[in-house]
Amino acid sequence: MRQIVLDTETTGLNPRTGDRIIEVGCVELLNRKLTGNNFHRYINPERDSDEAALAVHGLTTEFLSDKPKFHEIAHELREFVQGAEIIIHNAPFDLGFLNHEFQRVGLPSFIDHCSGLIDTLVHAKELHPGKRNSLDALCDRYGVSNAHRKLHGALLDSELLADVYLSMTRGQNMLSMDVEVEESAGSQLADAGPLGEILVIASSADELSEHDKVLAALDKGVKGECLWRKYSPQA
Repeated sequence: MRQIVLDTETTGLNPRTGDRIIEVGCVELLNRKLTGNNFHRYINPERDSDEAALAVHGLTTEFLSDKPKFHEIAHELREFVQGAEIIIHNAPFDLGFLNHEFQRVGLPSFIDHCSGLIDTLVHAKELHPGKRNSLDALCDRYGVSNAHRKLHGALLDSELLADVYLSMTRGQNMLSMDVEVEESAGSQLADAGPLGEILVIASSADELSEHDKVLAALDKGVKGECLWRKYSPQA
């Protein structure tokens, strides 16, 4: 299975008000293994970044002035992601910009070229409800080092997210270890001889009496017969 972990950096928050993509970073996973076949482009947005956005990514107008415009890299990006499952953290944000840019150059929406989508923010919220689930927070939670992340960068963030995603979904590094452990355990079990007789210890009369008192209290609480009575073997 081919998957692409993707991130973008932008001039601001809203493509509908003229904000544009200034960086795209993609990391390829093939059968849950990093291949090193990545895609990374800086893009000239033909406008300045908002001050708040510039503080996040640090990509100045001067730095981007000689970079290709989006229409010059659009087909290359489309070919790279064609048919792959896309993995994005907070997917609506990046897809909003990518779809907008693709439509500007007369291409179908970005997601139409992909086989599926995984939003790791949605997945993280399901796994860790009520907790912080930013990329930095997930790196801390899963032991992914982000000490070198001083500013946001599309390729760096994609690389970090790839490690986080593999950890969240029991990545390939643990898979090989699990197989070795299971094989080792199976070998030890085979050498241990037949299992002993399974002992079934029945409740004593005193224990049954105490249990009945608990059920009586439950009956009183529900003003009738509690569920334990209905499903009791004695019933």
